[in-house]
Amino acid sequence: MFAVVEVGNSQFQVAQGDVINVQRLDLETGKTIDLEKVVLFVDGDDVRIGQPYVKGVTVSAKIIGESKTKKVLAFKYRKRKDSSSQRGHRQTLTALSITKISG
Repeated sequence: MFAVVEVGNSQFQVAQGDVINVQRLDLETGKTIDLEKVVLFVDGDDVRIGQPYVKGVTVSAKIIGESKTKKVLAFKYRKRKDSSSQRGHRQTLTALSITKISG
């Protein structure tokens, strides 16, 4: 059994026991949330495709914690002008552990 859920602007294929990293959610560590934007649900021969979401299917997830990605550098250089600039960015992620898929 697995499902495709939409969290923020991204879609993830999840099964029970999976751990996924999503864009930062402003929630406390240890809380349980229900992801109701299920795009696809598959349980053996039972395949349900949402238009846009599947009704009656929820995915429960527990918030594990937050982390950051590797630093991405943006470097700008202008030839013959003795000018350059460097900027870094680290995206904050929230780790979710999938506890139950009900549907």
